[in-house]
Amino acid sequence: MTQTWLETPLALCRSGTRVLEALQPAAQLAARLYVGAVFFRSGLTKIADWDTTLALFQDEYKVPLLPPHLAAVMGTGGELVLPVLLVLGLFGRFGALGLSVMNVVAVLSLEEIAPAALQQHVFWGSLLAALALWGPGKWSLDAWWWPRVGGSPRR
Repeated sequence: MTQTWLETPLALCRSGTRVLEALQPAAQLAARLYVGAVFFRSGLTKIADWDTTLALFQDEYKVPLLPPHLAAVMGTGGELVLPVLLVLGLFGRFGALGLSVMNVVAVLSLEEIAPAALQQHVFWGSLLAALALWGPGKWSLDAWWWPRVGGSPRR
């Protein structure tokens, strides 16, 4: 068989794909750890000074459809629970989707947002979208747990 001009580029593509696939679990874990830490720290900040948090939800954040007190409780609870699920990779897609909703609501509820802050929210949203679409990865509790209970959510 004679070698065609496509065989070398195709071999390089296959090799590159194998390398990227090998790195995928580490990238998914890094994304989970990073975004989880960002949101969890935000939740800790809110409970550290609850009076200020309530004032912010009353005066600064304009969360649609929810009274300020309920929005503060739900937002803080979400920022403390969902990142833990995300970091562990336990119901990882649920955690990623929940944090995605919170991320969008955070952007929409501010009357003015600095361009740098908006850029951060877009970055976090991109990572969360990837985790929601492709799952928390092989290095997650979902990857260990679901096969044992007969389920099959993709990793």
